[in-house]
This record gives sequence, C-alpha cells and structure tokens, in this order.
Amino acid sequence: MMESALKPLKDARVGILSHQASVDARLRHIMSLLHARQVQITALFGPEHGLWGTAQDQIPVLADHDSVLNVPIYSLYGDHRAPSPENLANIDVLVCDLQDVGSRYYTFVWTMALAMQMCAKLGKKFIVLDRPNPINGITLEGPVLDLNYASFVGLYPTPVRHGLTLGEMAQWLNARFEIEVDLEVIRMKGWNRRMYFEETGLPWILPSPNMPTVDTAVVYPGGCLIEGTNLSEGRGTTRPFEMIGAPFINPDQLAGLLNRDKLPGVGFRASRFEPTFHKFQGQACGGVQIHVTDRGAFEPFLTTLALIQRTYDLYNPSFAWRPPPYEYEVEKLPFDILCGTDAIRKVIENGIPVATLRKDWKADCALFARERKPFLLYN
Repeated sequence: MMESALKPLKDARVGILSHQASVDARLRHIMSLLHARQVQITALFGPEHGLWGTAQDQIPVLADHDSVLNVPIYSLYGDHRAPSPENLANIDVLVCDLQDVGSRYYTFVWTMALAMQMCAKLGKKFIVLDRPNPINGITLEGPVLDLNYASFVGLYPTPVRHGLTLGEMAQWLNARFEIEVDLEVIRMKGWNRRMYFEETGLPWILPSPNMPTVDTAVVYPGGCLIEGTNLSEGRGTTRPFEMIGAPFINPDQLAGLLNRDKLPGVGFRASRFEPTFHKFQGQACGGVQIHVTDRGAFEPFLTTLALIQRTYDLYNPSFAWRPPPYEYEVEKLPFDILCGTDAIRKVIENGIPVATLRKDWKADCALFARERKPFLLYN
C-alpha cells in the first residue's frame, strides 16, 4: 500500500467498507494490510452479499462481529443501506475499497454513494482506494437513468455501462450532486482506460457470488436485465449471465433466430441446463449461451434486449415480466428500474425492434461522456 494512503489514517479511528475482493496484487486483504500498519480500525462495513461475499443476491445481511479485530461488522444491505450515525460514531475516516464491475445495476457504487452522504452529514472523511473498471473505462452503453426510476440498482443518472472507476464515480457524485463529503481518492498506478481486467495482471477475485470471471462482467451490462423477467439468468450454473433460458424455450429455435440477427461481436449456442438453485431449480431449461467473439464490437445491453424481445415474441404468454418487490422497490416493475425507464418494455410489448432506441442511447452516452470528463483520473 502506498504511504500516501496511510497519512490520513495516522491517529484516526478508521472504518473500512470492503468485501472479499479488497486485496492487493499479493492477495493481502485491506483489513490485514491496515491492521499490520497499526491503523486503528474501529468498525467494518459490508455491502450486498456481505463482508465476505457469502450471501446470494437480494438476501439481507445481518450485522456481525469480527473476532480478529474485535470490532463490529455493520451490514449496508438489509434494513439499512446507509451507515447510521451510531455506526459512524466511533470513526473519523471511512475507507472504501470495493471492486466494482462497471454496470449501473451493481449495487456497490450506490452503497458507496449513500455512505458518502452520511459521512458528509456527520463531518467524516471519506477515502476511496481506487480499482480498475474491469470492462474498460471508454465504452458507454444504454440509456441514462430517468430519475423517476431511481432505485438501489440505479440512484443517479448514469448510462447502464458508465465507463468510470469507483474513484471517478465518487468524484462525479460528490461534485455534480453536491454531496460535499471530505473526499480523497487514492489513484491507481499503471491503469489506462482501454484495459480490460486481464490486462492489469491483477488476480480476479469474484466480487459477488455470481461474478466468477471477467467474462461474466463483460456480459453483465445486459445479462442483469434477465433478472427483470421470469427467465433464468443462469444463476445456479457455472456461467451466470451467459446461460439464459427457461423450461418453455426451444433452444435451437431461439439460437437460430438470434444468430440470424447478426448482432455485433457475439454468437449464440443452443443450450440446455439445469440450475442447482434460484429460478427453475432442478428443472431442465432450454435456452442459449452467449459467446462473446469480439469484446470491442459487443454491445451487451442491446444483445440482451434482442434476446428478451425474441423470447417475448416467441413464447408469450409463458414469458413474463418479473413482478415487484425487487431491490427494495415495491411498485415499479424490476425490468423498468433496471432499464431506468419504462420505454424499453413498451417497445418490446408493441413489437417495435429495440434497436430503434439505440440512437437515443448513443445521444445519452455522448452527453454523459462530456459531463464526466472533468472527473476522469486516467487517460
């Protein structure tokens, strides 16, 4: 760890917001590193899935106690998604060290945002130890969130694929939305915006139970949309968000039509699988596996929408939109809050090709690219 990162922690009471992927290049966890440097750690905080990533999706995580450091572990996913004043009473500085995956739906960034807000309110310093955006920091995709559809899978108006690191996101949020926390971002060395995670030479530690590989992160900006339907997104298989299906799908029919669509940078293999847990547990499902053939050309958001549209057209009424509640939203459809708008669902229901909306997303992304530019830390 850089010595510059330690200076603000000297003589301070320190809280750490982290998870199992909060390790350095030698696989040493941030908690162990700071403890070895005699940093006074007084509280630990865990995001969705918990401090050690053991909980599955949307499972509330309970508070706990760390027996090694003899400090409380506060959960920021459950009844409370922001630290309370009581949680922060015994800290001066909150250190955030989370591996994000570059998609708006991934809740860690919003856990960070809510923690920043509470630290600002209580006068606590907030430090982000920055990490790579694993799917590069250049490519943007999808509509910018309509704030009428704000939720814990999208609190602020970014595209689905935002191209920011967590530190850059913190700077943008802090300035653009006047959070005004005492923020410091410890920058990475050696990362550039064109990199995918494999190019960093760092070990990939799954940041959540169903994010086992960088390949998963690449498809996730689209694959997560499946959560808003009654299709299996491949949880309970070894290739979540790549294996998509349901018992009522004819895999050869679906794969044939999707391959005929000639979507960029991707092919579809007719697939059969049986989830060991989650949707359709123990049931034989037909569907497709998404095979990315060219990451630079691949558009995960467009690709998954095309898959959903084909499935809707072929298998309605067996196909269905998932009803709420979902991620603490009890009224709006999960698919709509994932998209950040209801316009996409309505286009699918009315038989209009989803690709007709692509030009609108491109315009959204161009505006966001200009807005985020002052907050970029890397070339």
